[in-house]
Amino acid sequence: MSLTEPNRILVTGGAGFIGSHLCSRLLMRGCEVLCVDNFYTGRRENIEHLLGSPKFELLRHDVNFPLYVEVDRIFNLACPASPVHYQADPVQTTKTSVMGAINMLGLAKRVKAPILQASTSEVYGDPAVHPQPESYWGNVNPIGPRSCYDEGKRCAETLFFDYNRQHKLQTKVIRIFNTYGPRMHPGDGRVVSNFIVQALTGEPITIYGDGSQTRSFCYVDDLVDGIIAMMDTPADMIGPVNLGNPGEFTMLELAELVRELVGSSVEIIHKPLPADDPKQRKPIIDQAKQLLGWEPKVQLREGLTRTIEYFDGTLQTRSLNFARNMRMAS
Repeated sequence: MSLTEPNRILVTGGAGFIGSHLCSRLLMRGCEVLCVDNFYTGRRENIEHLLGSPKFELLRHDVNFPLYVEVDRIFNLACPASPVHYQADPVQTTKTSVMGAINMLGLAKRVKAPILQASTSEVYGDPAVHPQPESYWGNVNPIGPRSCYDEGKRCAETLFFDYNRQHKLQTKVIRIFNTYGPRMHPGDGRVVSNFIVQALTGEPITIYGDGSQTRSFCYVDDLVDGIIAMMDTPADMIGPVNLGNPGEFTMLELAELVRELVGSSVEIIHKPLPADDPKQRKPIIDQAKQLLGWEPKVQLREGLTRTIEYFDGTLQTRSLNFARNMRMAS
């Protein structure tokens, strides 16, 4: 069954940044969507606008526990995805990646549903190969502060491929590179949200290290296109497939662009580089182009402009709500 036909879709982590955009897009395609989230990092405000749809259902549930529902497709996005969040409870992060994958694969096996795993470019670690193709096995520290996420996602990929080989389950794996856009959590510690919030609030923009480390930034709408395109592929298309924007920028270039777009002259300051922070990150997306017919369309300047507008509105709303609450309290 293609996603172009109405069917019932489960999205775990559906109230998160990427998950909420995926839920919206699936509803636009006529699907019934079951959004599952335990709200550890997901936010109700991300899916508030969907609650009135008769084809949208929200279920508060932790994927570390089995789920018994009837669905036709499963997108497994449940896991804290920013260092601030996944390092806050590293044991729980590993459990969510591994036990969550086992439980969702078990559900997929029972209902005979194709299932897609949202993996990450973090499986490449601090890469010794640049840019990174899917054939690269990575350079990951298995006992470092980021390993709860990196190794958890690597184990989840293993499980998806073993369920495919052992149980003939239709599985698909994507590796998501840095993604940004509206509905990012303002306190998630990611570089785009950090820089934008700091510039909008007049705080110095904080760069870790000398600013020469690079990342590639994919706008969320482009990413969702790629996720759905991957699920639409034939059963023998398993992956993994890199999804990201191959445009590469240094942290200093990003900070200067954010300052320009915000119209701010805040200072740029430097702090020590965190442990195991990758020096370079850029995807090779030849497989996505050839097999999915996908490549990102939104350029960084355009995507940042949209994201800044979102954060500006969010921060103003929070400020007004705070002022109103203070007046009511007095």
